Amino acid sequence: MLGTTSATAQSEFPAPDETVMSANVTHVANIPATAPLAGSASVGTDLAFTGDYAIVGNYLGFTIYDIKNPKRPAILSQVLCPGSQNDVSVTGDLVVLSTDSRRSDASCSSTSQNDGSKPYWEGIKVFDISDKRNPRYVTAVETACGSHTHTLVPDKRGRDMYVYVSSYGPSQTLSKCKPPHDSISIVKIPLRDPASAALVATPNLFPDGGNPGRPGTVQTGYVSATTGCHDITAYPSKNIAAGACMGDGILMDISDREKPRVINRVQDNENFAFWHSATFNNAGTKVLFTDELGGGGAATCNAEIGPNRGANAIYDITGRGDNRLMEFRSLYKIDRHQTSSENCVAHNGSLIPVPGRDIFVQAWYMGGVQIIDFTDSTNPKEIGYFERGPAANPDESGGSWSAYYYNGYIYSSDLGKGLDVLQVNDPRTNPARGVHLTELNVQSQHSYR
Repeated sequence: MLGTTSATAQSEFPAPDETVMSANVTHVANIPATAPLAGSASVGTDLAFTGDYAIVGNYLGFTIYDIKNPKRPAILSQVLCPGSQNDVSVTGDLVVLSTDSRRSDASCSSTSQNDGSKPYWEGIKVFDISDKRNPRYVTAVETACGSHTHTLVPDKRGRDMYVYVSSYGPSQTLSKCKPPHDSISIVKIPLRDPASAALVATPNLFPDGGNPGRPGTVQTGYVSATTGCHDITAYPSKNIAAGACMGDGILMDISDREKPRVINRVQDNENFAFWHSATFNNAGTKVLFTDELGGGGAATCNAEIGPNRGANAIYDITGRGDNRLMEFRSLYKIDRHQTSSENCVAHNGSLIPVPGRDIFVQAWYMGGVQIIDFTDSTNPKEIGYFERGPAANPDESGGSWSAYYYNGYIYSSDLGKGLDVLQVNDPRTNPARGVHLTELNVQSQHSYR
């Protein structure tokens, strides 16, 4: 069942697990988490798309869905391969999987190894999905401090795929992740021989150590110290990338794929607690950053926290070359207050490819899915939304982890509810139906016309 589809007044809260949405959004499908990727350890994470298939990460592995009929998605295969995050990307017949937890080895049968002084492994894994019903493990590459997220960056000849690996959280108790950790890891995957993938560079992005941070709480305000990057979004055709790096937002030149250079850096110690992710507009003249206030485990969408902390920040990119600057324009946060039991935070989203407009769909954990227009970067406006009420199971950490637009539909990976499919019918978004993609990794943006 898809649940109740009644609209709820702003002053009311939806009932537990009740689905509510704006009049221009329809909830067309839900596929619950399914064994072996189900149970108390199951957490839905990121999504990637290739052809008629959606690939959805989970802390227990990943699932390949057939979405040829988006209103009736079907599970084709599931890979049991436990590891924290398990963010996914796809290129051709290859899937890249992030592992950001210490494991006994690089296999899919590994066990947790929490003692960082003992031998452990974390990094990225590569799978061959040429047979979508039978994915095959190819290789793994270890990276310092693991792989919290990763970003695919193709080389300019089409022969190799670079993987920018973001990780953070060094500690003197971890044998392979000691401070300082001011770098990212770059893995090179030869597309003709993916088994030979290897680490090729670890550029230091913060020679000065980055933002030193400020202690505090969700209520009083805190700023995360920069000890690496959480997420990087690349725009390969424009040779730029934006890094969301805990206490810093950065703009990089990636003309040399193995030597990215920071050309501008911004901080917002008044409003931003944790720079989480970034999205360029299609023209590459703006970048939208998200703030993961509370780490995804706190109720931050309420009157107490207010409209500025835990919001999106929109910057215009001005100037040229190494003189490009990110200039702040506005903050935007959902105004539908959530209950004190709902973890709500700005999370992963993507552009809706409307020519000539900057329209963004975004996950907000238990705040649901939000669609906004930020064409006027000083005055972003809501177009529509979808959300559920508080989880009926109080032990469930739920909500939308990632919400991405792909070929006419919005796909949302819910931490606890599985895969949701939404459709928006609005004059402002309908022109996107004319844009058809054959592959989508949101953290590796491409131009559309």
